[in-house]
Amino acid sequence: MSISIMITTKNRLQDLKRTCDILKRLDPPPSEILITADGCTDKTVDFVKAEMPGAKLIVNDPGIGSVGSRDRMMREARGEFIFSLDDDSYPEQLDCLAVIQKIFNAFPDLAVLHFPQRSDEYPETLLCQDFGRMSLTRSFANSGAVLRRSFYLQLSGFEPHFFHMYEEVDYGLQCVAAGYKIYYDPSITIRHHYSSRGRSEIRVHHFHSRNEFWSTLIRCPFPYLIGLLIYRVYSQYRYAWKRGFQWVIREPIWWIKALRGLPFCMRNRSVLPWEGYRNWLRLK
Repeated sequence: MSISIMITTKNRLQDLKRTCDILKRLDPPPSEILITADGCTDKTVDFVKAEMPGAKLIVNDPGIGSVGSRDRMMREARGEFIFSLDDDSYPEQLDCLAVIQKIFNAFPDLAVLHFPQRSDEYPETLLCQDFGRMSLTRSFANSGAVLRRSFYLQLSGFEPHFFHMYEEVDYGLQCVAAGYKIYYDPSITIRHHYSSRGRSEIRVHHFHSRNEFWSTLIRCPFPYLIGLLIYRVYSQYRYAWKRGFQWVIREPIWWIKALRGLPFCMRNRSVLPWEGYRNWLRLK
């Protein structure tokens, strides 16, 4: 079984260095490492060339976004299983690849395997000793998940037009609708330092909301589409209301961006069967 590791990064060199130091110690090692420098203006490219000479380096200049970067790496990787990480996340167990191999061998319909994260974003997770049991889910985080590449190539995969955010949820929908499984497994944990560099909460909210709207428009069949689109807009507005007035007055920003994407979504409608869509909605 061949396992590749993929990372997309933008101007977070110190985080990338820490992650790469851990990856060098994995035993067994991955069959390959792919690193995409997406619009980097720091010394990231020089570092990868000098310190990770065996890695496949992809340079996007200008950047195409984390979603398009991951989609390209998924298609160019040689491994059957692709371990997706952020530049600021890495597995805590150095023998994790052997564990991953056993799990995929046991579940031939497993499309995505993802793990709990000890994250600075949620300090209570840093000392957590019980992350629950293995369970079916409908999504995952690309900062700590393994994807079966052969299934990925059968499906639409990550939508590069999203640029950033929501590709995991959209792909999870595709997997469940196709009859494949997504499992959460606590036998491996991810240390996610969750760098604040390049992150804006409200910007992330706008990306997520817009892409959720687009995903619904592309995948959901009529007549359910209309009601679900209304619910998506309402639920995101409700979240913004909870965050305060400054969030509420900026909510129309993503509405406008979502509407601008209507022609793309209509041209690229890839409607899923309602039964599969409903099965996905019922998962957590």
